[in-house]
Amino acid sequence: MKIIKNSFKGIKVAAEILKGNGTVAFPTETVYGLGANAFSNAAVTKVYKIKRRPISNPLIIHVSSYDMAKEYGVFNDLAEKLARNYWPGPLTIIIKKKKSDVVESATAGLETIALRCPSNIIAQKLIMELDRPIAAPSANISGKLTCTSPKDVSAKLKNSIDALLDGGNADLGLESTVVDCSIGRPCILRPGNISLDEINSFLGYEIAFNLGITKQVKSPGQLLKHYSPDTELYLNQTKPIEGDIFLSFGPHPKEIDGLTLSKSKNLAEAAKNLFSFLHILDRLSKDKGGIPIKVAPIPSYGLGAAINDRLLRAAEK
Repeated sequence: MKIIKNSFKGIKVAAEILKGNGTVAFPTETVYGLGANAFSNAAVTKVYKIKRRPISNPLIIHVSSYDMAKEYGVFNDLAEKLARNYWPGPLTIIIKKKKSDVVESATAGLETIALRCPSNIIAQKLIMELDRPIAAPSANISGKLTCTSPKDVSAKLKNSIDALLDGGNADLGLESTVVDCSIGRPCILRPGNISLDEINSFLGYEIAFNLGITKQVKSPGQLLKHYSPDTELYLNQTKPIEGDIFLSFGPHPKEIDGLTLSKSKNLAEAAKNLFSFLHILDRLSKDKGGIPIKVAPIPSYGLGAAINDRLLRAAEK
């Protein structure tokens, strides 16, 4: 795996690898993505194999602008309103797809396409240098912990990918909010940093969560078991004892191994730290013989809904 530093030259090198049907892990504002040329079936197939991802689970197609996105999907009024307000940013919009050069494997053969315009400047420049969309799920093994730092990407994917474009740690730490606008009654398929309440307030009417498991997966993050460390997780724990590994929320109890997601109980800080801290505690657990990680309760309002969604799927046996 080639480590590429973030620079004008580095982005050109990464784009050339993508043009040659290679795979590049790259930063976004949410998490690291594992990118492939969305026009190349060979490249997209590599991503599925590297991640060990079911081919029925579509990839998010990353674009550099709303105008670019319109080449690949049919934007109804709601989708356009959301795109113009939240893009570039951590929002994925599912709409009916247009006939285009985006390969069928990238959309899992569905009639819909999941589109996102990231705000991370490195991701933006990479897409523009490639001059075509990038198909990119999160840079990890399917179902396992998401990676939000180049260190964790390198540790988990090692030499299975062609290159890693090092952009430092992701700013937000949770995958994008996914809104399905392809149906009569739009809904959120995956919560993220843009909360349900925020979207409802912006739209002026209520859409709903639809986080259940369906026969047809339309979006990443719908699988019941997902985001999982190798170590077992016990959620909503309030009384850790000496010898435990504890992921706390608020001041961390003395003489207990672990970390706090946020000493001040700030949900944005907790979201940013969630996956990176789970990676750290997963390694600590292995050093201690595989003991479980206990996790404190997280409030379910606002961004807490997205954090709890990740934790519930990560803890699924």
